[in-house]
Amino acid sequence: MTAPTPDVLREVRHNSENALELRNITKRFPLVLANDNISMAVKWGSVHALCGENGAGKSTLMKIVYGAQPPTSGEIVVDGQTVNLNSPADAIARGIGMVFQHFMLVDTLTVTENVILGAEPTVGGRIDIAGARRKVAELVKQFNFDINPDALIGDLPVGKQQKVEILKTLYRGARILILDEPTAVLTPSETDELFDFLKNQYAASGNAVIFISHKLHEVLHISDTISVIRDGKMIGSIPSAGATTETLARMMVGREVNMRVDKTAAQPREVALDVKNLTVKGEHKNAVDNVSFQVRAGEIVGIAGVEGNGQSELVEAITGLIPTLGGTITYLGKSAKGVREVEAAGLSHIPEDRNERGLVLDMTTAENFILGEHDQAPFAGRFGLLNLDVIEQNARDLSEKYDVRPRSASLQAGRYSGGNAQKIIVAREMRKGPKILIASQPTRGVDIGAIEFIHARIVEARDQGLAVLLISADLGEVMNLADRILVMYEGQIAGEVNATDATETQLGLMMTGSGGQTGSGQSSSGRSGEVSVGQTTGER
Repeated sequence: MTAPTPDVLREVRHNSENALELRNITKRFPLVLANDNISMAVKWGSVHALCGENGAGKSTLMKIVYGAQPPTSGEIVVDGQTVNLNSPADAIARGIGMVFQHFMLVDTLTVTENVILGAEPTVGGRIDIAGARRKVAELVKQFNFDINPDALIGDLPVGKQQKVEILKTLYRGARILILDEPTAVLTPSETDELFDFLKNQYAASGNAVIFISHKLHEVLHISDTISVIRDGKMIGSIPSAGATTETLARMMVGREVNMRVDKTAAQPREVALDVKNLTVKGEHKNAVDNVSFQVRAGEIVGIAGVEGNGQSELVEAITGLIPTLGGTITYLGKSAKGVREVEAAGLSHIPEDRNERGLVLDMTTAENFILGEHDQAPFAGRFGLLNLDVIEQNARDLSEKYDVRPRSASLQAGRYSGGNAQKIIVAREMRKGPKILIASQPTRGVDIGAIEFIHARIVEARDQGLAVLLISADLGEVMNLADRILVMYEGQIAGEVNATDATETQLGLMMTGSGGQTGSGQSSSGRSGEVSVGQTTGER
């Protein structure tokens, strides 16, 4: 098989003005009606955004379009022709490509090898790697992607890895490109490059893009048309011109949503978390390299940065999950080692991966609400026997206070939507009465209604006197929530800015190691990992 080199930037004649039509698509599972009679049309030459809360049915609908799941009923029309898509291979053959939120790349293979994987050209029964490389190089040049076809995937930054994923679909001749949360791990400059390609090159050449995202400002920026799904039903499709984030949020949630984080100026007090010269070992080099900073009671310090620059290891070291190579961490002036000691010192942790670190999916809501405290009063009595009535009442109280839906003490945690699962973790960690809160990616994969709720709880924690360390790959979240912002780059603190003075451009440059400033306007060295921090707002 020899894969063609598609010239997807050349206008072609289409049979219909619509690239894709979904007509009355319904998908039933044994206990769930995931898609309920959904119809929508995506035009050639356009970027069509698809929005909705977690569990609204977006992913199921796109899996149907990509051939990964069959619809229970309904009709799929591609360029005017009704089709049966029984597998992703059927979808690819029809010119449909999909880039998933979690990249499907092999780190130890080259760009060329990843692009052709599963569609290898052969000559005489052997893979024609030289020919494949030429075709990939032509694609790279055509799309101006600035990627070396011979580079190892593991050596590429996240933005270029995503372009490789796009190259994989274009190599197979994709004319309809589906992107699921494509900017989740990109810097602002990488996002701009992606948008320029999608809108001004790919769609402008007559192709079609379906863009799925929780980031409504990005949806409004890049799309021509926006469709909103709620509870498995199509609420409507509207032109992007004239739409607002408030309009979209109301369509998604069914009520008015506060799109801004309401908070007063921070009133920082004593130092609660003090990190000095912290060094943590990484796979090939130090993941955290001589980092120092402080977080005071009554403030939110945000850490921004492209994922993979040491943020995860920093959090794991602070929470006692992994050992350190050097430096010190003190909690309210005391040292602690290991998860138990750190928690006893007054720290609670909202982990970045709720399924792996935050919940036991097979356990009930009630059981997950007491993780880490199951052997302590009031949940356990003499001889370690569980107080089941107390545990169930605790679940009812927290579910009500934190608006966890459905209100069930016995439902398995794995049955909840992402937003409600995250609320269980936030409720549990806040119930412990911590003095320090580590919130790592607190709203990743969470719908807009839950984001509003969780943000309000984090600000509430700050106002109650907690020291909050916020780590997020969502730059908008950091800018909205934090009082001070630190940027991590290659395991070090690249600089610090006051949140009120921060701009996306400035932070984006710091996130790529291109420069930055501390809150006082002094250049950060980026080598020692130390910046001027810990001062109150009034002292700046």
